Amino acid sequence: MNLESHPTNGLSGKVICPGDKSISQRILIIGSLLNCDIEISGFLDSADPNSTMMALNNLGSSIKKDNKIVSISHRSKPFSNPSSFLDLGNSGTGIRLLTGFISGLNIDATLIGDKSLSKRPMSRIVDPLTLMGKEISTNSGRAPIQIKGGNIKNNFEYVMPIASAQVKSCLMLASLSSGNSIKITEPKVTRDHTERMIEYLDGSIEISKSSQGKTIFLKNSKLSEISTYEVVGDFSSAAFIIVAALISKNSEVLIKNVGLNKTRSGLLEILLKMGAKIKIVNKRKTCNEDCGDIIVKSSKLEGINVPNSIIPNIIDEIPILSVAASFADGQTTIKNASELKVKESDRLHATSMGLKAMNIKHNLLDDGLIINGTQDDVEIHEEIESFGDHRIAMSFLIAGLRSKNGVKVKDCINIETSFPNFSKIMNNLGMNINA
Repeated sequence: MNLESHPTNGLSGKVICPGDKSISQRILIIGSLLNCDIEISGFLDSADPNSTMMALNNLGSSIKKDNKIVSISHRSKPFSNPSSFLDLGNSGTGIRLLTGFISGLNIDATLIGDKSLSKRPMSRIVDPLTLMGKEISTNSGRAPIQIKGGNIKNNFEYVMPIASAQVKSCLMLASLSSGNSIKITEPKVTRDHTERMIEYLDGSIEISKSSQGKTIFLKNSKLSEISTYEVVGDFSSAAFIIVAALISKNSEVLIKNVGLNKTRSGLLEILLKMGAKIKIVNKRKTCNEDCGDIIVKSSKLEGINVPNSIIPNIIDEIPILSVAASFADGQTTIKNASELKVKESDRLHATSMGLKAMNIKHNLLDDGLIINGTQDDVEIHEEIESFGDHRIAMSFLIAGLRSKNGVKVKDCINIETSFPNFSKIMNNLGMNINA
């Protein structure tokens, strides 16, 4: 599915931010483990969480959707070998978290994904799980992932060679589902939704910081039962709305219920340094997650050297940050972002190709981008390839706001994996996106 985006006279209005994809998947898994009746509001009803939901039901969970509420029901039987392969579609988060969760259950299962997911590296989770005592086979470090039954080690300690929230959460879920303790050290702080959820459920978790990084000690303990859980809005989705309002003229947009977890919302810090007119109001906590409402106005942006230390916290937002940098005055430098090469696409390459089509002067680095912005609207004379990557597709549709003649982005079907009704929501604010 190809989509076109055309320039408009600005954006205005308010929108409720779609639910957080990462949190939606985590509460499904941990909520299933609690084995009680739970109603989840704010759940992101999109392809990735739905794949995780179907996989859990195949393992013995009882999860249903009714309108905007997701219900997890008490299980009468323990988790068991699934009747078929667990197909996680395009969800890298789903396959990695479930691999950890299943590894602690002493059951057999095979996890698969679509063509794109089957190219993504899985050794980063398989290697530590193997050290924990699991028998796991892969296709040269990629899906399918075949997990054999058997128990894992108690009191396992692991120092992560590379900072990754998915690896960390994978191991923590293995610990939770097995009832064993684990100590994990990450070299840099990554998103901490799993830790926050465990804390919210009164789990025995100790967090400390040292010269080595951040250490999480998760002890064998029973989590508290809950009857309701509210998922906050997905900052990564809000990022597209924020940048759209910043780069388009005569815009003012209110985005409600945005997750403001400090390990996820680093883009706000960068945009404010670039001169963005952004205000956060109604700050609060929801199920141990920071959230609030964001007011965004059209802004004259300045180029910036993005600090290396913040890159892990903005890794998913770098494509849309690159679009913002394209219309900033001066140069923006992004380095230390080689992780982007192993996302749904090689996002460094994909972003560079999109910038090239926009005639934005830039240099593609081995680990980042140097972007020379322009204050002018751009002419785009060729279709932009999304490489089937939802964040690339949405980023360059947003860029259409500053194109003289509009932009056509190819292969946008995967937008539904993270931001359902993206075109409708953006059009309600004043954009002009159509098939």
